[in-house]
Amino acid sequence: MDIKKLIEENIRSYFLSNYKLKLPNIEIQNTKKEYTGDITVVVFPFLNLLKKSPLEVATEIGNLVKKLEFVEDYNVIQGFLNLTVSSTYYLQFLKENVDKKKYGISQPNKKSPLFLVEFSSPNTNKPLHLGHIRNILLGSSISNILEANGKRVHKTQIINDRGIHICKSIVAWKKFGNNDSPKNTNTKGDHFVGKYYVLFEKVYKEEVALLISQGKEKKYAEKNAPIFIEAQSLLIKWESGDKEVMDLWTEMNQWVYQGFNKTYRELNIDFDSNYYESQTYLKGKKVVEEGLKKKIFSKKPDGSVWIDLTKDGLDEKILIRSDGTSVYITQDIGTAILRHIENPEMKGMIYTVGSEQDYHFKVLFKIIEKLNYPWSNNLHHLSYGMVDLPSGKMKSREGTVVDADEIIDEMKSSAALISQELGKIDDFSSEEKNKLYKMIGLGALKYFILKVDPKKRILFNPEESIDFNGNTGPFVQYTYARIQSLLRKGGLLKNDFSVSITITEKEKEIIKHLKEFPMIVKLAGENYSPAGIINYVYDLVKSYNSYYQSVSIIKINKKEIKNFRMNLSMMVARTIKNSMNLIGIELPDKM
Repeated sequence: MDIKKLIEENIRSYFLSNYKLKLPNIEIQNTKKEYTGDITVVVFPFLNLLKKSPLEVATEIGNLVKKLEFVEDYNVIQGFLNLTVSSTYYLQFLKENVDKKKYGISQPNKKSPLFLVEFSSPNTNKPLHLGHIRNILLGSSISNILEANGKRVHKTQIINDRGIHICKSIVAWKKFGNNDSPKNTNTKGDHFVGKYYVLFEKVYKEEVALLISQGKEKKYAEKNAPIFIEAQSLLIKWESGDKEVMDLWTEMNQWVYQGFNKTYRELNIDFDSNYYESQTYLKGKKVVEEGLKKKIFSKKPDGSVWIDLTKDGLDEKILIRSDGTSVYITQDIGTAILRHIENPEMKGMIYTVGSEQDYHFKVLFKIIEKLNYPWSNNLHHLSYGMVDLPSGKMKSREGTVVDADEIIDEMKSSAALISQELGKIDDFSSEEKNKLYKMIGLGALKYFILKVDPKKRILFNPEESIDFNGNTGPFVQYTYARIQSLLRKGGLLKNDFSVSITITEKEKEIIKHLKEFPMIVKLAGENYSPAGIINYVYDLVKSYNSYYQSVSIIKINKKEIKNFRMNLSMMVARTIKNSMNLIGIELPDKM
């Protein structure tokens, strides 16, 4: 049994038998580093129950738990009881867990609860950019973490393949594309189409400015710019199924999908299903029609359909425009319902979407609740902050974003440059070097992006992320590779050590740290945050590196001590690997 649970059970039993008291929650935590001890019991909640001083209560409980097998001693600091746990307990833990390859990781089965995680969900009018990377990495990592908590996970995305923004790219290509294609121009498909979206915005701004110079009001100019009217007209043709428009739309979207898939492969990302707005908006429109009949929604004189959520602390929300075309939330309603129809056993649906859409999801979830779908309580918006660059905020319309492909290539190039400067891979083949550069570059990117709590904005600095020192991916990867080298050189006789050997305080601290890993995984799943796992592994790596510098691991005559230290090193490496697998980071055996 876990010693914290054992201590808690003993305290509860003691209070019940001696004072006839059923205790509320007992707070037991790790002792702070500045105090002597391993485990701390907070005694303040017991003071009013016993009408005794903090010292009296702590001493009474200390004398009780000191009788337990693994509790060696205790000390009292104000209202805190600090317990010293014997090294035997931690050695026993190491012995029982060192052979577990999936230590800290639970495995789902067919009866495990099913969670759908939506992430990426790009528009087909532009390439994936740095902001998408945070979304993709966060959604993928959360999927891994939920699975490590014993849940079945279905990774999905909604591809926004229709709407006015898609029509803008199509109109610009028709006007200025000269029948070019990604193949003819040797351009990645999503970059090719994205170029025309930027071009549309450039021409649109020029036309708006011209109308304003002719004495038109700004609002009039924005709605009546010729190229914008063309895009609106094309959207209406698309929704009516015009064959020429549909054929061109299909071709241009295919160009974009080919580009997306190449980026996903680079990031080692996959999905279990794709939903398309061009399909789900129809379901959404049908649901809106049904809602009108039930008077959940209402129609205005111009023919537009709305829902009034002012009594729920929200505003009125349009669902269908006056021209009969749908809006974003229409397809979101349809997508949510389709997903539940296809996955009726779903226990949770997690939307990985930026914080600028917080209000949108409040409205969406409230609408689904108003439609009387009982699973509306299972919907969760995993909101995250934007990614900024040292140069400022990115803007897709102005073409000032950093493309995902661009940042991936930059990270790999930086990894190559630093690795070559360190000069430790001269004996690697070209293939091994390129594989290592990608591993280090993407590891640095993923680690830097995911070490920040999702709710916070990120200032992404590529130079900081690729550093081989400090809280970075390469630092963790290097420590893992160092341990692998150690294990190859030193050999390993598994579990050939006694639980009664004498170990150092640093060794004890490392084992204590390893023991916390399953709880860290659990908390990461509950909080939908990979940051806790990264902070954990960074502390583990720092502790191990300090230990590595202070003792001899291979060159030691006492076989039993050597084998203990080798086993300890192996479990550290395994825990690093299990942690980084959840983040989506590969680890090299040599570096």
